[in-house]
Amino acid sequence: MSSHHLMIIGDQRVDTTTRIEVRSPYDGRLLGTVAEATTDHLDRAVDTAKTTLAAGVIPTHERAAILDRLAASLTDHHEELAQTISTEAAKPITIARGEAARAVDTVRFAAAVARTMTGELITMDASSAGVGKTGWVKRVPIGVVGAITPFNFPLNLVCHKIAPAIAAGCPVVLKPADKTPLSAIRLGELLLDECGLPPGWLNVVPCYGPTAAHLAEHPDVAMITFTGSSAVGWQIRANAPRKRVSLELGNNSPVIIEPDVDVASTAARIKGAAFGFTGQVCISTQRIYVHEDIADEFTEALVAETGSLVVGDPADPATEVSALINGDSTHRVTSWIDEAVEAGAVVECGGKVSDDGVVAPTVLTGVTPDMKVSCAEVFGPVVGVATYTDFEDALASANDTIYGLHAAVFTSDIAKALRATEVLDFAGVLVNEVPTWRADQMPYGGIHESGNTREGPVYAVHEMTEERLIIIQA
Repeated sequence: MSSHHLMIIGDQRVDTTTRIEVRSPYDGRLLGTVAEATTDHLDRAVDTAKTTLAAGVIPTHERAAILDRLAASLTDHHEELAQTISTEAAKPITIARGEAARAVDTVRFAAAVARTMTGELITMDASSAGVGKTGWVKRVPIGVVGAITPFNFPLNLVCHKIAPAIAAGCPVVLKPADKTPLSAIRLGELLLDECGLPPGWLNVVPCYGPTAAHLAEHPDVAMITFTGSSAVGWQIRANAPRKRVSLELGNNSPVIIEPDVDVASTAARIKGAAFGFTGQVCISTQRIYVHEDIADEFTEALVAETGSLVVGDPADPATEVSALINGDSTHRVTSWIDEAVEAGAVVECGGKVSDDGVVAPTVLTGVTPDMKVSCAEVFGPVVGVATYTDFEDALASANDTIYGLHAAVFTSDIAKALRATEVLDFAGVLVNEVPTWRADQMPYGGIHESGNTREGPVYAVHEMTEERLIIIQA
């Protein structure tokens, strides 16, 4: 039984004759349809947001209270939202419940930022010209925020954009991923209908990528916050040179494993980091560099762990790996595996598509830097193992990438751990933890091809505000 969902523009729920079909990536069944926005709808949404901001910002205490109510509402609707995430993204329900719980955290952190955001007093008489003057800087909303979100965290990554925008006092025009718009629309309904967000502060306009380009280039949108592929993100940046454009993009996360680790526990940790949500995570563990002294033992342990994964229906609480977001992704991932094998890689396990269309979790050995499974972002259930002798070579191999989001090293040698934190050229370096780990309050983001900003409510609010200098002559 599918249902139809309307877009949200101001105080109106808008229907259209053209609709986006939302289907289960696992079994193809129709989950629902949503109204598809045209460029005219985007113009209306931006105009509504601009007019709303011009009428005056909601007082800070009320913005914080709205976010508190949203955290409570997300808690009340936890299972409903988890089921929505699970069905539209084919995210195993156990993992989807984790995402729904994290969204509560994200919103609570944003409420805290709203309450604690402060300005800065400038010591004007530190220069002789400033004697008799008082100066301070306060943070003001940057303007209308255009938010473009991906399919892989259809609730929490929306919260990572909407909640800081509310904290900052910015109205939002949200374009959710066209494959997973149901979570975002439900979030908008909860905010407006249950949590007291006044109309106009959140507008939800589902559409496909080519239409969304209109939002990214709209002259009345002050900032675009985008999470998605590197190619699309940098194109947005190039096409909107006068806007603030915050990009959260891809990675091919490396992890270095020294011979002094507990092999069994490390392999168990990497199993979840490589194959959680079928590898469709920006910081999914993809490249493993393991010291040759433990390479055979580690690979054997990882293959055994991988073989224990439960693959199949995302609705089953036991399932850990399910279908990729669509058939194109499935074809791309399997073709990359085949290319790697042709170039000399060995499939230790997986490598095939099961009868229900799921790519089996795949461990490759003999991976070389020029293989796509190593140098590009797989975004699928594939991990490649390469060996090293010298720790410095391993660091250089990890750095041999166009990306720069997260990297990790497992070692009990504090000197090597500290050396890794100095040398690894990534925005985040984790020691004795997988690169796939994230908490929602930390500064999360990438450098190089991986992006140009940090998210986490404290950091996102900073991006969504401008510093206004105020001088008073006594």
